[in-house]
Amino acid sequence: MRIGELSARAGVSVRSLRYYEEQGLLTSTRSASGQRHYTDDEVERVAFIQRLYAAGLSSRTIAELLPCVDSPSEEASDTALERMAEERDQLSEHIADLIRTREALEGLMTAARAHRELMRTAAVAG
Repeated sequence: MRIGELSARAGVSVRSLRYYEEQGLLTSTRSASGQRHYTDDEVERVAFIQRLYAAGLSSRTIAELLPCVDSPSEEASDTALERMAEERDQLSEHIADLIRTREALEGLMTAARAHRELMRTAAVAG
């Protein structure tokens, strides 16, 4: 199938498919006129790539995980699981940082409210 059909069947833009191919996540054959052609299996592969992106993984990380799909083995599965655990741990660290940032902002808002209240009280008294 051509890129437009894959795009329609997979529910992603042609631009995304070209990007996936540039990143080595998707492959195609080329016709004599240079048009990309894909197999029916690529629809499922694009759906899998989309799930990986939805999980917050980068194209580089996805490229590291795809050998597990392309050549399944216990070793490839172990490698993929280790890589996903690293990503999960990084996300957990990022979430903790965001929580600290939110708490700091909340503290600033509390201080600003208290200051505003002091200004109101001084204006009423003055």
